[in-house]
Amino acid sequence: MKKRTLGFWEIWNMSFGFLGIQFGFALQGGFMSRIFQTLGAGKDDIPLLWIAAPLTGLLVQPIIGYFSDRTWHPRWGRRRPYFLIGAILSSLALFFVPYSSVIWMAAGFLWILDASINVSMEPFRALVADKLNESQRTYGFVVQTLIIGIGTWVASNLPWLVSQMGVSDSADVGVVPNSVKVAFAIGAFVFLLSILYTVFTTSEYPPEDMEEFERERKKKSSFVSDIINNVGNMPRTMKRLGVIQFFSWFAFFTMWSLANPALTEHVFKTPAPDKMEYNMSIQEEKEAFDIANTSFQKASNEVGSAMGVYGLSSMAFALLLVLYTSKRRINRKFVHMAALITGGVGFLLMNIVTPEQLKYCFILIGVSWGSILSMPYAMLSSSVDEKKMGMFMGLFNMFIVIPQIIAAVGGVNFISGLLGDEAINAMTVAGISLIIAGISNLLITNKSAITYQPS
Repeated sequence: MKKRTLGFWEIWNMSFGFLGIQFGFALQGGFMSRIFQTLGAGKDDIPLLWIAAPLTGLLVQPIIGYFSDRTWHPRWGRRRPYFLIGAILSSLALFFVPYSSVIWMAAGFLWILDASINVSMEPFRALVADKLNESQRTYGFVVQTLIIGIGTWVASNLPWLVSQMGVSDSADVGVVPNSVKVAFAIGAFVFLLSILYTVFTTSEYPPEDMEEFERERKKKSSFVSDIINNVGNMPRTMKRLGVIQFFSWFAFFTMWSLANPALTEHVFKTPAPDKMEYNMSIQEEKEAFDIANTSFQKASNEVGSAMGVYGLSSMAFALLLVLYTSKRRINRKFVHMAALITGGVGFLLMNIVTPEQLKYCFILIGVSWGSILSMPYAMLSSSVDEKKMGMFMGLFNMFIVIPQIIAAVGGVNFISGLLGDEAINAMTVAGISLIIAGISNLLITNKSAITYQPS
């Protein structure tokens, strides 16, 4: 099918739902560890509590990709029904997660939240490939990244912002502060509203041959066998991109799960207090705990705010790419390699920065994040069968979730433990991993993946 060239605002409208998706991911990534610590989790327990996120992605994204490829509704299209269902469930989970009273409840909400976000996210990736011709795909994924950057920055600053507006950071032992509760409620509202905006402003192309589409859809086939067959026939470029994705997402999972304990302890010198070290029946001890806990919560706000800067710098990086790729082609491989190495340096610098300098580390990390959200998908979309775009986008998620699972079940604790007991060592591991990911771009040799070549 000949796809017409879309204007900026059409691409913006079809990508706008990612603002809400990123509100969900930024609040989850920036503050779930803080919630776990508030409820009493130790820093070594946190990665395993995070295992819900990659496991749900591993299960949900290929399934949603498979079924969205086989969906067509005259009014709602192929991908949009999944956006909407995921948005409703995600908004409910976002609202209730900070009201968790025990660790297992917070972990359960994380399962629900991440599964729901994945229901919305995977079809958004496929929609770009569905709607845009080959020459516009880099541009389309970069516009998505621009919106993601906006969402990351705003959402990461929400607890700090509502705290500045007078909402309390103090709370009883084991209770999440009101500043976090209000921030998550705002995130739930933005998530649903932004998805609805895309659903009602964006149309989708129908299948090129409806009769053939219906025959394929009704063909008796096993979902599991189809998945296994497509894994076995995975394009070589996709496998090589998988190596890059493995080290990239190992690094970012390490950041999301352990940046708060690492940076509050090493940079701000205000680790989460252990209530077992305080005798709560003695007033002075309780007051000392409350002071230490409030200091930790405020430092966590600052960490979240600093993390938000990576969304801002990824947005700036994406904007530069939008302006450039709207008129010219780029070498995706070398852009991605340079961006990942830049982010790796940002992680390594966390060992020596002051609280005031921390934002500069996240500026560098944002460059890599902006590239991670666009370049691999642009390279992948030039390397796979368009009729199976949803399926392959879902399978590509394996290279995102497997490294996170490995990190969660002890990988990051083991590797960082080789460097010592300090929490900041986890950020060093993230930096080294991201640099390896950057160098791994040298594996990509497919010319179409590296730079779109018009026929």
